[in-house]
Amino acid sequence: MADRSKRQRISRAASTSQVTNNVPPMFGGSQPDARVASDGEPGSFVEGSILRIAMNNFLTYELAVVNPGANLNMIVGANGTGKSSIVCAICLGLAGKTALLGRGDKIGLFVKRGCSRGSIEIELYKNGGNVVINREISTENLSQWTLNGKSCSQKVVEEEVKGLQIQVSNLCQFLPQEKVGEFAKMSRIELLEATEKSVGPPEMYTYHCELKNFRGRERELENTVNEKAAFLERAKQKNESNKLDMNRYYEKKRHLDMIELLEKKKPWVEFEAVRKEHESVKTEREEVKKRLSSLKQTHGPMLKKIQLINNQLEPIEAQIKTKTFDIKEAARKCKARRDQLDRKQKEIDDIKQALNLKHTEKVDEEKRIANTKTIIDDLQKELATVGEQPDVAPRIDAISVELRGHQEERARLDGEKSDIRREKDNMVAESKSGFAHLRLNDMNNMMKAKEDKLKVRHKDTFTAIQWLRQNRQLFSGNVHEPMLLVLNVKDPRFAKYVETHIAFNDLRGFLFEKREDMEAFMKEVRDKLKLRVNSILAPAVSCANKQPSRPIESLKRFGFYSYLREMFDAPTDVVSYLCHQYNVHDVPVGTAQTKAMINKVIEEPYLKLIYTAEERYVVKKSMYSNHVSTNNSQLRPSKFLTISVDAEEKGQVEQQIQNCERKIKDLDERLAGLRENFSILEGRDNELRNEKKGLLEQKGKKRQLEQKIATKLDSLQQIEKNRVDLKKLEEDTKTKIGAVNAQKVAMMVEVMAQIKLRASLSMLKVHLTLQTLGLTAEKTHLEGSCKDRQVELRTLEMNRMNSCVLCECSVHWFSEESQGLVSVQAFSTLPDTMEELDALLNEECSRAEGFTGIRENVVEEYNRREVEIQNLEEELGDLSEALTTYRMNMSEAKERWLNPLRTLICQINERFGEYFRSMQCVGEVDLHSEKEEEYDKYGIRIRVKFHNSTELHELTAHHQSGGERSVSTMLYLMALQELNRCPFRVVDEINQGMDPINERRVFNIVVRTACKETTSQYFFITPKLLQDLQYAEEMTVLCIHNGPQMLSPGDWDEKAFLRRIARRKKRTKPE
Repeated sequence: MADRSKRQRISRAASTSQVTNNVPPMFGGSQPDARVASDGEPGSFVEGSILRIAMNNFLTYELAVVNPGANLNMIVGANGTGKSSIVCAICLGLAGKTALLGRGDKIGLFVKRGCSRGSIEIELYKNGGNVVINREISTENLSQWTLNGKSCSQKVVEEEVKGLQIQVSNLCQFLPQEKVGEFAKMSRIELLEATEKSVGPPEMYTYHCELKNFRGRERELENTVNEKAAFLERAKQKNESNKLDMNRYYEKKRHLDMIELLEKKKPWVEFEAVRKEHESVKTEREEVKKRLSSLKQTHGPMLKKIQLINNQLEPIEAQIKTKTFDIKEAARKCKARRDQLDRKQKEIDDIKQALNLKHTEKVDEEKRIANTKTIIDDLQKELATVGEQPDVAPRIDAISVELRGHQEERARLDGEKSDIRREKDNMVAESKSGFAHLRLNDMNNMMKAKEDKLKVRHKDTFTAIQWLRQNRQLFSGNVHEPMLLVLNVKDPRFAKYVETHIAFNDLRGFLFEKREDMEAFMKEVRDKLKLRVNSILAPAVSCANKQPSRPIESLKRFGFYSYLREMFDAPTDVVSYLCHQYNVHDVPVGTAQTKAMINKVIEEPYLKLIYTAEERYVVKKSMYSNHVSTNNSQLRPSKFLTISVDAEEKGQVEQQIQNCERKIKDLDERLAGLRENFSILEGRDNELRNEKKGLLEQKGKKRQLEQKIATKLDSLQQIEKNRVDLKKLEEDTKTKIGAVNAQKVAMMVEVMAQIKLRASLSMLKVHLTLQTLGLTAEKTHLEGSCKDRQVELRTLEMNRMNSCVLCECSVHWFSEESQGLVSVQAFSTLPDTMEELDALLNEECSRAEGFTGIRENVVEEYNRREVEIQNLEEELGDLSEALTTYRMNMSEAKERWLNPLRTLICQINERFGEYFRSMQCVGEVDLHSEKEEEYDKYGIRIRVKFHNSTELHELTAHHQSGGERSVSTMLYLMALQELNRCPFRVVDEINQGMDPINERRVFNIVVRTACKETTSQYFFITPKLLQDLQYAEEMTVLCIHNGPQMLSPGDWDEKAFLRRIARRKKRTKPE
């Protein structure tokens, strides 16, 4: 141990006070340099090391001051005494976030219970004057900062801490208890960044960040160059295709120019033809004038004669119209009489048709009379053949009596069937929608809800459950699903006690009866399927029936009403494990009364762990002073076990449903028997009814025959009574026809008179029509001759006028067209006739039309793109040159960063490998990157091997065990210790998962490394130490004690304490 004359290093903490020797003034007024000067070792602390930590009303401390040493500081104390509180004070006092600690997200939660304010003060070593940081916190989640006695903001404190190379957010420097497991979960990239910040030169992490930014800029330049090059290539290809279009454009333009020239020569040829025609037209015009004059002289007499004929035709046409009207009137009257004659003829036909119908009725009547007489004769013969029959009445009465008996039996069977059917319907309704089915569905739904919650919280465990259900046949012993599913609390209020008492890793763990089953399961699920699951082995000897140390009745006076074991149901193996591991059979649960009597409760022996209504109490008794200390915590609401299914009740409900189904089956069998009896009765009834029907028919046959004969005789008399008299009917018919014929004769006389009148009128109309036709023919001839002369006259006049206009227009047209024509020399190579010109013009037009799909702006677009291509080539050259220069600069920056980093990784690897070899294990650290240029993908890869039979495996959160991860983490941090650029390092309870051998080896490495003069300050927090460990003089051991009997800081006397120890050793020394 370090000499006490060198430095006061031993501190003791109590629940009410903490004592240290030579405690400096707290919260202002301190002398920063006095602490180091009094040591006589001004160079032992590196800049940024912690000289003093003072806590007031902070977590478990009312008042405490810790004076750590310059090298390894071993903070030792039982669980709950306040070791991690010192870690929290370091983090929060140096402007760290509450999330780094994993204890709570609000600063007010770190104030001591029962107090409204607390404070932390940390003194840091610094050349030229120490730094004192004070943070006062309140339950309102407010903080007040002072730096060297002056009020300031948190930002100022953060800058000061950063300037001293302190990084409480870096797990390579500051590893609290709740974050130990997260170190192995860090990715390679995160581990590299944390290592750079922790042990690398100050500029290393900056270079790394710059390289990542440079790489991003390089990608942007590469993408820009590639895009420009691709665009340039596309532009060149486009212009090559446009060049062909441009040549076609010029070819088409040549044809269009030829067409324009041909169009301009056509007027020359047309003018020459028109000029020659003009001369002949002049001569014809004179001849037309003479002939026109003679025609006008002969046209007048014809018009006068046509007018005379029109005057004669008008009275004749008026007479024709009158005669035509009279003829139509006579024809109308004649047609009316003909219609009347037709109606009279139809009347005669109707009379004859009625007579024929009467003849037909007479024939049918005679046939019916004959048939009726035949039927009567047959019936009388049958009646004569029917003799005396025996009396069938007694047999009919016997059959009726038997049928009534069968009817009563059927009624009884129907009633019995109705009763059975009603009972069955009730049973079916109760089975399908009754309480039992509803309750069973509720239980299944609750199990589904529990599985859904587990799937959300821990998907790997849910996947493993599915695998187990499909492969349960692979295991020889009992395999239980996680306790979250098989453990059912009897009351949802009990869930928070059970869930708080049992660790979540056990709640989601699979419990095995046999070890070989557990190993096979983990090999399949963890190694092959890569699932993160927990497995538990049930005790070899069942503890399910273990009895509590005291009956619950003896504790009811304190408000206890049950042991934890009685609050839930679970399979026997699960209960055995919980009794063995968690002593659930001996943990009592109380009420608010227990809380009120807690001071008396904790004095009871054998009560080490208890629950009140809302809190959990852990009771510890000192082995030295027999004083009792407690550690209480608030119960958290249950997240999983509030949903519970009573397995016994579920079995009872399923048995109830099975009984109900069995009763329904019995009722179906009884109902089938009744249906069979009913069917037999129905068959017998049918036989009796048929027999009775035959007897009744035999008894009533004679009476029926007599009734039929009487009915037929009545029918025959009625037919003879209603016979038709044909002679009288024929005479009446002849009389009616004669009267109608007389009317027809009178009508015919009138029709003949009208016909004669119409004939005379028609002859007169014909005579007038012939006279009109003669006059009309003469008129038509004269009008035709006149019209021919008029047409000829108009034609001659129009020809004369057209000839004059054509001559004038031709001269005028040629004068206008000649203004736009080219010189005569341009036409010398072209044809001189219109036919040849049109043929050549059509040929040129066809050729020009063959050039389709040519845009008018193709030439302009080609020239514009040529300019763009030139500009792009210049721009691409500049960008390529810039990219080359940028890559050269990046290469220089890479050398500045990568070479020192590789050297640093080699140093870490040497120390890490050396530490592992000292433990007969293998460990390597290397710099890993998938691509050398991807600087954001660089990372540190840690590979370890703890057994000779295995290969090197990368350190992950899943492959190694908890102890192996802790050893690897600790040794990596120790490898950084000698290279450390940070002023101090904090590691909290990392040795919890190690076995004794590895713990001793790791402790020796920590002491050997952290106590070198070249290393910085190191805080190692642990609740326990093995015996016979090796210690160094440079170590500082901080022992933390907790309890109400602790002395106040002012009463502590170290010399008196040492004297008492010496006297005790003297008394115990053997004589």
